[in-house]
Amino acid sequence: MNWKALAYLMLITATIAGAAVVVGTVYRQGSTAVPQWPDLVRPGDLSAKHAFLSGKCETCHTPLRGVEASACIACHATDAVTLARQSTAFHSTIQSCAACHVEHQKAVRPTRMDHDALIAIGRSNRLEQSGKPPDAHWLSSLLNKSPVGAETLDCFSCHSNRSPHRDLFGRECADCHLTATWKIAGFKHPSPSSSECAQCHQAPPSHYMGHFHMVSKRVARQEHARVEQCYLCHQTDAWNDIRGVGWYKHH
Repeated sequence: MNWKALAYLMLITATIAGAAVVVGTVYRQGSTAVPQWPDLVRPGDLSAKHAFLSGKCETCHTPLRGVEASACIACHATDAVTLARQSTAFHSTIQSCAACHVEHQKAVRPTRMDHDALIAIGRSNRLEQSGKPPDAHWLSSLLNKSPVGAETLDCFSCHSNRSPHRDLFGRECADCHLTATWKIAGFKHPSPSSSECAQCHQAPPSHYMGHFHMVSKRVARQEHARVEQCYLCHQTDAWNDIRGVGWYKHH
């Protein structure tokens, strides 16, 4: 072995030994024990809300295991507003955070709604409760973003407060909608001459009060119209397009 090869070997050995010492020190004493260590390994800046944790990697990261839900829950378990809101109350039992909340993207808000992740969490929980091992094939399809069973989600538990259907179509949202979009492929509105509007549409609260009799019917010049006879006043391109009147917005 010539002297150059020996020098390279010594340099490589010293580098590996130094890296091991640094990693060991950080593992035992925390990221602040080695100056500028967080700056060397940080993939990107934290969001504004988490910026105060910059340089304190161990606050969120667990050695050899990454970010665990327990680290997030330690700070956010007292978020009464989120837990009390119907659409986000599921956070109290989800026990998984990093799938949808991704940090180190600078100023980007660390929330990426991923329904596939919710499906994976639910399936994993059911398998665990039944004592069955994880389904490797299904996990592979998830990682490859292949279509997964949206029907396994309880969509209504999160979206009922924003549902435009007012319970007219039941609670099985996945029968019509996909997790990627609310739009329904191939949906065609019934003919403008249809008189069955009330099967899908419910009138606003004002139509069940004096406003309907004193204002709405007079504007549309339909003095004898009933609330469920939407077609007498409205047109199918927009609720505010009143037959024989044109665009009129009074709600």
